[in-house]
Amino acid sequence: MSLLSNLSHRQQGLLLTGGGALIMAPDALLIKVADLPDAEILMWRGFLSGLGFLLIALLRYGRGTLAAYRRCGWTGIAVALLFSLTTCGFVLGNQYTKAGNVLMILASSPLIAAVLSWIILKERLPRRTWLAIVLCMAGVAMIALDDAGAGSWIGNAFALMAATTLAINFTLCRTRPGVDMSPMLVFNGLVVGSTAGLFWLAGSEPSLPAANQLAVVILLCLIIVPCGVTLLQRGPLYLPSAEVGLLILLEVVIGTLLAWWILAEQPAPMAMVGGVLVLGTLGAKGLYERRLELKQRARLDATLSITVDRSSTV
Repeated sequence: MSLLSNLSHRQQGLLLTGGGALIMAPDALLIKVADLPDAEILMWRGFLSGLGFLLIALLRYGRGTLAAYRRCGWTGIAVALLFSLTTCGFVLGNQYTKAGNVLMILASSPLIAAVLSWIILKERLPRRTWLAIVLCMAGVAMIALDDAGAGSWIGNAFALMAATTLAINFTLCRTRPGVDMSPMLVFNGLVVGSTAGLFWLAGSEPSLPAANQLAVVILLCLIIVPCGVTLLQRGPLYLPSAEVGLLILLEVVIGTLLAWWILAEQPAPMAMVGGVLVLGTLGAKGLYERRLELKQRARLDATLSITVDRSSTV
């Protein structure tokens, strides 16, 4: 935490959110690799990620864990339920349609978050953020273009549910500034795991996955998801919800590149252009805002030095 304390408030938000997106990049790929039925993958993801979220909360807060849960209040319960819907939408979207459809629809999350923040929180985003949203959505659309006509309407509907509930989740977190909602994700795991477990038990001859499938599930659900999502869920403490959603597009692009590499898929030239557009936009936006931050800090230092000089003269 000492390293984070040396960074500005905005830099901490960028580091946490960007780091969470990078950790979550293999998510869609590992869902495909696990190759488990809908209810089974959701059950494992729910219970194992819930355990992971609890361990992280205990590690971070120790004896103050219960107090951390109490601070979240009813807003935290709403966040947990919303993320349960996001989890179901993302996993089932990948099960029922091609990844390209899910990625393209998920790219609308920053735009939805921006509109919600403008309506509910009266947050005004600078033009550069709106421009970045539009460019990133165009880039992800290019990545998904080859798959766009191959998906079912059910999978697309699940992906839209994931994008919408994720945007509402981050916007809701902004209504409680300074309160970390990530401990409440334990309840998300319990809700998803219990509901999916009932469907799994009701299915024909439920059985444990094979050893290689179980290894993938443990890696994804016990380690990657809790670590990545905890960082993402803390993003709204530092950044507007639209910008958190924008940084999550790193997961979209890098996850697609991983799928191309691991599954030996041949990317289309337009998809490569789309990936470069998204990464370039996020990189350019980050560098520009870093430059603005340094200028503002220089002006502040100059103002303080003038004030000190005048006071010493007096």
